[in-house]
Amino acid sequence: MPQIAVVFHSGYGHTHRIAQAVADGADAQLVVIDADGNLPAGGWELLASADAIILGAPTYMGGPSWQFKKFADASSKVWYAEGWKDKLFAGFTNSAAMNGDKFATLAYLWTLAMQHSGLWVSLGIKPGNDKAARRDTLNYVGGYGGLLTTSPSDASPAEMAQGDFDTARVFGKRVAEVARSRA
Repeated sequence: MPQIAVVFHSGYGHTHRIAQAVADGADAQLVVIDADGNLPAGGWELLASADAIILGAPTYMGGPSWQFKKFADASSKVWYAEGWKDKLFAGFTNSAAMNGDKFATLAYLWTLAMQHSGLWVSLGIKPGNDKAARRDTLNYVGGYGGLLTTSPSDASPAEMAQGDFDTARVFGKRVAEVARSRA
């Protein structure tokens, strides 16, 4: 079974809940970037041994949180040694608005993966964009390059849409299946 890590930052708990759903779908381990932008003890080693790394960050002001950027900058040591070359990567983001410039964050995550000479796994789910679609429909937010989720700014993490969690689990499962196909 491939080893998969979900490395992410969450400022208010919403992105953490999505990360957990992705990890559940992928049978992955969570690596939480703390409020100071640091990984937990053993975090870098876990990422080094992973077959796939799923990157996650909230979208704040049109990009990932500074804590995620600090982690990304710190990964330059791994980049220099080509430590993540040819690993599978995927990504997700959450923001308050339905659009909220989430694509800019997803593009940042993709660029980070490409800098590391990684291989990107897309969402692989058609959007729920017909008249029958409801907020709990799979991929209602309509991502292709990665998982996009939405939580209103006045909603607690407990009030997030079930469809986002369901999409997150399916996304995690897809990453795991792609990783298994490479084994």
